[in-house]
Amino acid sequence: QVQLVESGGGLVQPGGSLRLSCAASGSFFSLYAMGWYRQAPGKQRELVARIFSGGNTNYADSVKGRFTISRDNAKNTVYLQMNSLKPEDTAVYYCNGFIRATTGLVNDYWGQGTQVTVSS
Repeated sequence: QVQLVESGGGLVQPGGSLRLSCAASGSFFSLYAMGWYRQAPGKQRELVARIFSGGNTNYADSVKGRFTISRDNAKNTVYLQMNSLKPEDTAVYYCNGFIRATTGLVNDYWGQGTQVTVSS
């Protein structure tokens, strides 16, 4: 069974930085597109950043220039470096991935979420 496990959330002051990690575990063949989404209270879940297997990335306009997504294929891990954090970045951040399991099927997987709170 494939699992995505996030870590690295927490409380940070405005202007600070955090790095989120998402590690894929279990039995699978390949990781394809991996991404980070977030959901603030009372709002819909939104895409923050995504990285494709070839390394191409895209970002939400609200985080461009502040957040950087990267991946370490050897560790089956994707990262989100968040700099210059703002109170409006406060949300639960979810890791998402398209993964080819050992069944041969490509499925969409989600992590359990990690809370990021930006407050003074």
